[in-house]
Amino acid sequence: MSREQQAVARARKAFETGRSKSLEHRIHQLKNLQRLFTERQKEISGAIKKDLNRSEVGTQLYETLGLEGEISLAIRKLKDWAAPRPVEKNLLTLSDTVYIKPEPLGVVLIIGAWNYPWAVTIQPLIGAIAAGNAAVIKPSEVCVHTAKAMEDLLPLYIDKELYPVVTGGVSETQELLRQRFDHIFYTGNSMVGKVIMDAAAKHLTPVTLELGGKTPCYIDKKCDIAIACRRITWGKYTNCGQTCIAPDYILCEPSIQDQVIEEVKKSIKEFYTDNPKTCSDYGRIINQHHFKRIMAMLEDSTIAVEGDNDESDCYIAPTILRDVKPEAKVMQEEIFGPVLPILPISSLDEAITFINKREKPLALYVFTSDDKVIQRMRDETSSGGLLANDCLVHYSVSSLPFGGVGNSGMGCYHGKFSFDQLSHLRSCLIKKLNKEGMNSMRYPPHTVKKLGWARFFILKAVDLGWIRWMALLAVLPVVAAVVLQNYH
Repeated sequence: MSREQQAVARARKAFETGRSKSLEHRIHQLKNLQRLFTERQKEISGAIKKDLNRSEVGTQLYETLGLEGEISLAIRKLKDWAAPRPVEKNLLTLSDTVYIKPEPLGVVLIIGAWNYPWAVTIQPLIGAIAAGNAAVIKPSEVCVHTAKAMEDLLPLYIDKELYPVVTGGVSETQELLRQRFDHIFYTGNSMVGKVIMDAAAKHLTPVTLELGGKTPCYIDKKCDIAIACRRITWGKYTNCGQTCIAPDYILCEPSIQDQVIEEVKKSIKEFYTDNPKTCSDYGRIINQHHFKRIMAMLEDSTIAVEGDNDESDCYIAPTILRDVKPEAKVMQEEIFGPVLPILPISSLDEAITFINKREKPLALYVFTSDDKVIQRMRDETSSGGLLANDCLVHYSVSSLPFGGVGNSGMGCYHGKFSFDQLSHLRSCLIKKLNKEGMNSMRYPPHTVKKLGWARFFILKAVDLGWIRWMALLAVLPVVAAVVLQNYH
């Protein structure tokens, strides 16, 4: 039996003991996970520094701070999330108990990504634990040091039988995908997403795919361009552009292109100094393969702002391209690097048409002071999320579902959405063995009269809230009479 098979079998056996289902166990595990991020911050940050050249403060800001918030939310709300959820009844079920009961799915496979290796791997794990599942955790092998840190640290804090960590590369992931799971949660690109979905189909396993794509960023000339470009610069060059919801390209009218370039250039200097290579807040491309891929994208476009690059250090300075054509190499795939193309378009109409001709993105950004422009972008396009006048920050709002649509993914998570995504929402209807007369309309022999009664009870729209109030009003005089009688 392979190491991967052993890990899955161990998680399945642990889940079958039932211990992951108790709320006390779930909360205990979540608190231990929370403790990990307070006690082991140095090890976590040190590994990220080696993999992505990110500072300790940057690691806390973009990786662990959000996780601590998610864990606190799950601990605080878990009892409510896991409780039976009453639902509206119809006339046929008026005297029955009808509710939804969330229950664990079983064993979940979580395949993490390398760009924010803790955030995108542990956030679904929080949902899996909260929902009462076991989970096999597969960190990305691309972040070698972080994967090793997860392998070493997680078993010290959470149940190593229920939540085993499996490290390794493509062959190990392929072996995991041959096993049977109750849900697969993958964060990465759409090409691998298709492989995941194909493997899941063999066992009819449901999937959550958090993918990406080319996120458009429309700048309306009726806005504060300086502020817009400052926020776009932060969203684009954070983590050296290796963010699935980073602005991939800018759409704007030709009349403001030069101003956009100048303002982005100013913000680059403000954030990362004249020499980003020596700035502790500017990262590196994850490896030489991706370095070469990004550099090849520049070949047929005009560079407006370019710094130096260093393949041996996987360093590419913040870069801006101007007058980019739709057929340019940089527009054929998600950039996932510090290159910002600007495509001149004549109007909002053309921007909307441009966006709609392409795959649906994970996010869509619009910068404008005109609410009507925001409304048109919202109503006439489709994307995983829409954000007006800022970038990235919707990811931090736990009350918003985070996920893609179409080619950018399926399913969503964060906060209660993670819990629901990794739960089976079981329909429950509890009857009593009485009032059998009500059922006669459904029993043979079937007659027109019985059909008429069935139509009434099934199709009649009744405000059951109003019925409850009327019933209460009917009972109140009786209660009052009893009280008065006892009083006298």
